[in-house]
Amino acid sequence: MGRIVHIEGPGKERNLLCREIVIALNEFIGLSNINSEAKDIAAYIVICLEAINATIEQSVSAWEKRGYWVKSDRFRIEWYWIEQLAPEMKAAVISEDWDVVIRIAGQIGSKLNKVKKPKRIQLNKPWIGAWDKLSIVKKLSRELS
Repeated sequence: MGRIVHIEGPGKERNLLCREIVIALNEFIGLSNINSEAKDIAAYIVICLEAINATIEQSVSAWEKRGYWVKSDRFRIEWYWIEQLAPEMKAAVISEDWDVVIRIAGQIGSKLNKVKKPKRIQLNKPWIGAWDKLSIVKKLSRELS
């Protein structure tokens, strides 16, 4: 039996999620008021940030198994902003504090300013329904409290 090789690694997933966030931020900035689409986009950004945070730990754990401690520490430092901004953004979106959401979206945009937008942006909107998914998490957290 041969080795199992995973083609889609955490780095590719992280790059894809970063592009998705950049596209969502561009749509969010283009909206004139906070409507259901803006809520969906903000919730989608939160979901993507949490997914990126998970990929960081996957990458770092693989390097630490090989003893690349300096590389893993540098990588954690480079992506530390995700660990800080993701919970802030999630709390602001759940509480519907749109001034804070806009401020954090600007910070995220400045961190991802080097990410190249795809030349052809798909017409689909992957953020549709994200607000409902985040609302379910909001309800569960209230019930557990």
